[in-house]
Amino acid sequence: MRAFKLEEFELERDDRRKPAVVDKSLDRLGWLMDDLFRVPVLGWRFGLDALIGLIPGFGDTTTSLVSFYILVAAVRYRVPKVTILRMGLNIAIDYAVGSLPVVGDLFDAWWKSNQMNLDLLKRRAGVSTADAETGRAGDWLFVGAIIVGLIALALGSAVVSVFLLFKLGQLIGSAGS
Repeated sequence: MRAFKLEEFELERDDRRKPAVVDKSLDRLGWLMDDLFRVPVLGWRFGLDALIGLIPGFGDTTTSLVSFYILVAAVRYRVPKVTILRMGLNIAIDYAVGSLPVVGDLFDAWWKSNQMNLDLLKRRAGVSTADAETGRAGDWLFVGAIIVGLIALALGSAVVSVFLLFKLGQLIGSAGS
């Protein structure tokens, strides 16, 4: 009698998840913020994130607040916490580097955090659009903590900016005396 060997049988396993279908409003938001305009001939795309980011202080903060909508939607779609953390990191990088004068504005046109976060959400969503009405309390607390951290980053950068402007004013004032 021949022994049954499991190694002889190859089982096909499809580990690739099909991207989830998300609300059209999320896709639209990602498109508006990151891909609304096209540079003719070059084909480069940029969105309102890059344009609004040109307004010093106000622009990057506003676009980060808009990005929170996609982050909060990830809770409704039951995206794993590690992926939500990665999405928060994308927003933090967009805010921190985007706040730098000139270089940050160019970076905003290149770094498409909203599109990256939408792609993560679609790949890692645990439920369908119809089931994505509510999230779990622990997930809401986790996202709340990420948002508080990102707001702390914004406030910290504002304090540093005011401090540097104050020191620059003192330096200019003492040089003129």
